[in-house]
Amino acid sequence: MRRAFTASGQVQGVGFRPFVWRLAREGGLSGSVRNTADGVRIEVQGAPAAIAAFGRRLRAELPPLAQLAGLDEAELAPVPGETEFRILESEGRAGHTVLVSPDVAVCEDCLAEMRDPADRRFGYVFTNCTNCGPRFTITRSIPYDRAVTSMACFPLCPACAAEYADPADRRFHAQPIACPECGPRLWYVDAATAARGGEGTGPTPENRADALARAGRLLLDGGILALKGLGGFQLLCNARDARAVATVRARKLRPHKALAVMAADLAAAAGVCRISPQAASLLSGPEKPIVICPRREDLPAEAALPALLAPDSGTVGLMLPYTPLHAALCDWLAAHGEAAPLLVATSGNPHGEPLCLGNREALARLAPLTDAWLLHDRDILVRVDDSVALVPETPAGSAPIPVRRARGYVPRPVALPEFLDATARELPCVFGAGGGLKVTFCLTRGREAFMGQHIGDLDAPATLGFYDEAAARLEALLEVRPKALVCDLHPDFPSSRRAEARARREGLPLFRLQHHAAHAAAVLAEHGHGGPALALCLDGTGLGTDGTIWGGELLFMDLRVPEWRRLGRLAPFALPGGEAAIREPWRIARGLARAADMTWTPGPGRDGEAAPPAQAVAAVDAMLARSFNCPRTSSCGRLFDAVSAALGLCQAITYEGQAAIRLERAAGAWLAGRGGAMPAPWEVPLREADSGLLELDGTALFAAVLHARREGMPVGEAAARFHASLARGFAAMARGAARRLGLRAVGLSGGSFLNLLLAAWLPAELAAGDLVPLSHALVPPGDGGLALGQAVWGQRMLRAGAGARGPEAR
Repeated sequence: MRRAFTASGQVQGVGFRPFVWRLAREGGLSGSVRNTADGVRIEVQGAPAAIAAFGRRLRAELPPLAQLAGLDEAELAPVPGETEFRILESEGRAGHTVLVSPDVAVCEDCLAEMRDPADRRFGYVFTNCTNCGPRFTITRSIPYDRAVTSMACFPLCPACAAEYADPADRRFHAQPIACPECGPRLWYVDAATAARGGEGTGPTPENRADALARAGRLLLDGGILALKGLGGFQLLCNARDARAVATVRARKLRPHKALAVMAADLAAAAGVCRISPQAASLLSGPEKPIVICPRREDLPAEAALPALLAPDSGTVGLMLPYTPLHAALCDWLAAHGEAAPLLVATSGNPHGEPLCLGNREALARLAPLTDAWLLHDRDILVRVDDSVALVPETPAGSAPIPVRRARGYVPRPVALPEFLDATARELPCVFGAGGGLKVTFCLTRGREAFMGQHIGDLDAPATLGFYDEAAARLEALLEVRPKALVCDLHPDFPSSRRAEARARREGLPLFRLQHHAAHAAAVLAEHGHGGPALALCLDGTGLGTDGTIWGGELLFMDLRVPEWRRLGRLAPFALPGGEAAIREPWRIARGLARAADMTWTPGPGRDGEAAPPAQAVAAVDAMLARSFNCPRTSSCGRLFDAVSAALGLCQAITYEGQAAIRLERAAGAWLAGRGGAMPAPWEVPLREADSGLLELDGTALFAAVLHARREGMPVGEAAARFHASLARGFAAMARGAARRLGLRAVGLSGGSFLNLLLAAWLPAELAAGDLVPLSHALVPPGDGGLALGQAVWGQRMLRAGAGARGPEAR
């Protein structure tokens, strides 16, 4: 008999065809396999029992990087006289359903070859195979073949060509395959050479000589290196050198925000941080994201990392080498004086701008930031920053929380739930434009949602250009065109303005979805929950349908209709000075103290932070007295900020979330000596307002914090009890609404769920009340996951038409 299989999903460029070839040969089957626009087309011919066994093994023994989204089968007429099984040339057409693999960290086999003096790839920093290496960042189009990658300009030498053509070799059809004879080259450019410019900055014999060693010596001497990585440039320095770290901070205008650290291996990572089994698995897996891990507190000062790496938290963002170049650089450092190399590895970009991509661009834009460049001539086609994940320490088995979804994960799709439509091909393509901070976008194709890589904040024109470039590239790669666009309700977000302009230009429907409703849709869609549900959406800022600033919301949502409405909130409080209150949390604390009929005067903050000037405090008091320039907010994030200020932890911020991070650290330090259990919370009043909304009294909670401090409670205990009280209060709000509506599922979304205490305690409180908490595990709970909810909402709006309901349906 003869049978055809069509495998869809992540099945191209991941060793799937040689895997099929091996299975067919072992089963004594003839036929063929080829890449097509619909996936991988397989035809096998032989005894029925052998074909049945082949089908079982095809599903059960996939290569490490392959992911099956579907496997269609059909009976064919046998081909007389066929005796061989062949791998055929790829075949493409418009409208493909193939998935492009994300970039994959270097595998152990390639590292072993690179470290073996007898191997022809010894010391070669562009070594890769079918199981590892660049994918998305070098791909122009589908089907994924060398001719449509940035490796097309490197003709294979005879030895590489033989590996590429041999189905039994692990480099069979590994598109980025290369060796020292035929592949990309590495070279080093110092600041003096870069200043002269011209051809002297290229791969001259002088620049290529000992390039890796020169880079290593620069790092050992305390210098800053701009390294051309996988999805863009990075700035590296010795993480143990406090002076070098301070230099990076000063040049990048980044005084406090944490810097990521690359450890040579897990042992080096465990030397400075506590590495849980789950964190170790993430660190060493094929994606190799940055994993935020707790610092070790048992180290002597000379063995600990400089506090300047992450001055606001008790954690460090760690990653392991994910390219051969990173590994080779760490190996050189280990051989020349650094027993366990640790490198700062931060984004290679001026403050507020996107990653540098090309050599000439980096030589110009990074000149004020770096002392030298380590360059190569393999072009990067797509900017992709490092991914970041949090691993909760409790409760046991909690899934990692995505903080930033980029390298290693994009463009892997998020599977959309079946409730959207009976037939995936009928689902319209929708573009979710994202928000204003930590921006990503989303494109749907059938029952798959493709989140773009982390873009960042869209303040700078160059970053907005990156947003346009990334969206256009993914649209072209997927061969889709949106039938509708969805943007945030805020009219001033650059992403909203972009969506509005395109809708007018192309005559497309544009839906505006309120910020927190998009958060709710994202987490419910991720869990495949289409029916009625509740959602607690807690974050810093989102424009509400009433024109006020939301951020501590209980919503009802039913994606099938689709419909949503607001059920509860944190009771509104003042933001004296508007945007200024976000930058200076003491203003919010001053207003909350006044609302609670208490006195509180801001003093000096942590680490020598000066107290606000008396005239600034007087100005805020005048605003509050006259209710002038004091917009009201229900923001959970702003309440965190106010409590942090009231406890003397942070009076003014230099990056988003700084005050809340310091508050969480203070709570965590106090809890560490007490087993980490949730402390007794304060009772937070919960009432039904005249509007019919349930309201949690944040002002009363703030007053409890102030009162506790006046009674002598330690700062850490007050911080911990604040977290516990907030978790207990929001859980009580959800239970009240759940009883009234007969619901159990509660989605949890918004940037406040990047706080590990809230992320652990609030789900536990909900579960104790017989509710089912749904937390993010595939996309970030913060604004990096917003676009998924927008896109899903847009699909439902197109299908439901005028039947859709909600405060801001269109």
